[in-house]
Amino acid sequence: MNGLRKTTRVAGKTWPWLLLIAVVALWGYGRFRGDFAFGLRAGKNLCVFLIEMASVLPAMFLLVGLFEVWVPRSVVERHTGERAGVAAIAWMVLLATVQAGPLYGAFPVAMSLWGKGCAPRNVFIYLGAFSAMKIPMLTFEVAFLGWRFSLARTLITLPVFIFIGFAMERLLPRAYSPPGVSIRPQTEKLWF
Repeated sequence: MNGLRKTTRVAGKTWPWLLLIAVVALWGYGRFRGDFAFGLRAGKNLCVFLIEMASVLPAMFLLVGLFEVWVPRSVVERHTGERAGVAAIAWMVLLATVQAGPLYGAFPVAMSLWGKGCAPRNVFIYLGAFSAMKIPMLTFEVAFLGWRFSLARTLITLPVFIFIGFAMERLLPRAYSPPGVSIRPQTEKLWF
């Protein structure tokens, strides 16, 4: 059983690299063969994606780092923690709608919120609202589909995200914390 766990852990850490190697191999085969369009498209898409990530993630990590240092755990727990109430949902929706960027930019923020004492339901509500209710996305939606459609979709999806957040919190074990997030009270005194 221990060998199976070790194999699963190693496979879980290596499969992204194997996919990267496969895409580079497909691109190389298409580049040197000249007529393998799928490999050329895969390589081009990989380059576009890597450039996009390199332009977005450093700023996101900088902002998350500033959030980690400047915002005390007690503030996050008070406004979005287990006992925060309905106002926490409004805070999560507001935070998600004012942010911009791709969805993978929301995960560092979600991990930081979780580590600072945000209730799991509120983290899931934040991720759902970020995926469907960002202001830049809503402006494009209104321009192409109209404000009635946008309003109707928002009024339908928001309760769904709230329900999913509460359901996911019920499904998680009580003492669960994501890998890399240590949930312990902040004991050091901040400078402000």
